[in-house]
Amino acid sequence: MDVPRDAKACPGCGSDENTGWSDEARAADLGLPDEDFSYEEFVKREFGPPNPRPYGVAWLWWVVAAGLLACFLWFWLR
Repeated sequence: MDVPRDAKACPGCGSDENTGWSDEARAADLGLPDEDFSYEEFVKREFGPPNPRPYGVAWLWWVVAAGLLACFLWFWLR
């Protein structure tokens, strides 16, 4: 990419006279993760452990489904 004559920074990579005119200046000081970045560890650190599924709620949905079925059958068969 050609840099315009009076440019203060490269329009493509952002390199300037302070960071240097190299390929590495493009990603320096951006805070990007290193090559050994682990997404699983990042998620644990940022969001904590996964919330366990609450026990004892599944039976409630069965009761609701049975109640709706009973209401449907009562109205349909009366």
